[in-house]
Amino acid sequence: MTYAERLTLARTRLRAARHVAVLTGAGISKASGIPTFRDADGAWQHVDPHTFLTAQNFQAHPAEVWAWHLAKYRLARAAEPNSGHRALTTLETQVLTAQPGATFTVVTQNIDGLHQRAGNANVLNLHGSVHEARCERCEVAFALPDPDELGTVIHCPACGRISRPQVVWFSELLDPEVLGAATRAFERADVTLVIGTSALVYPAANLPRLTSREGGVVIEINPDVTDLTASCDLSLRCGAHEGLTLLLGLLGNAP
Repeated sequence: MTYAERLTLARTRLRAARHVAVLTGAGISKASGIPTFRDADGAWQHVDPHTFLTAQNFQAHPAEVWAWHLAKYRLARAAEPNSGHRALTTLETQVLTAQPGATFTVVTQNIDGLHQRAGNANVLNLHGSVHEARCERCEVAFALPDPDELGTVIHCPACGRISRPQVVWFSELLDPEVLGAATRAFERADVTLVIGTSALVYPAANLPRLTSREGGVVIEINPDVTDLTASCDLSLRCGAHEGLTLLLGLLGNAP
């Protein structure tokens, strides 16, 4: 099957899809000014994330770890959803209004909250949220205060204990309820979109393969070849906005 034939098939399947699942990574937020940690100018260039962003390091150096997270929180608060985020909300509206009982699930590895701010209704944050903290004594998650009110560490408003960022660090397991919901979404998806992720972090990278296993179509939108490319029915070498426009003409200028 030629590229043009695969593109036509992908467009047809996406237009007809009743259940759509989307996996997004850091690439979709890059246009909002949030660098990926693999970029040369990325936020992780000065730390080794595998040793710095861990529960063990947080116990030893809570102020340093909070300083990293609060910088990311300020960056996320200042950022705005970009055209890729907005195109996904447009696609969600199209899918949900086209067929009764349709579902549209965005599963993101990002912690910036931009999908929610763009208007996607059903977002699963696989790796948590930079906008929240969690008290390990009370087991309660709570929103971070306004950036102007931040201290050097965040304390639980109920018990006063130093709380941790509500994110998944290296060597930690994902929330089983969130992972379970994501698994079900990809298993039942007629079409899965994989946007802006390197497909190197598991178990997220395995989710699109669940769609393939169940007979669904997997479409990758990424400027770079990834470990998932060989398993996709179609790969578009472009950014999120351009790829979604190409698939459905969301902005009226697809070829």
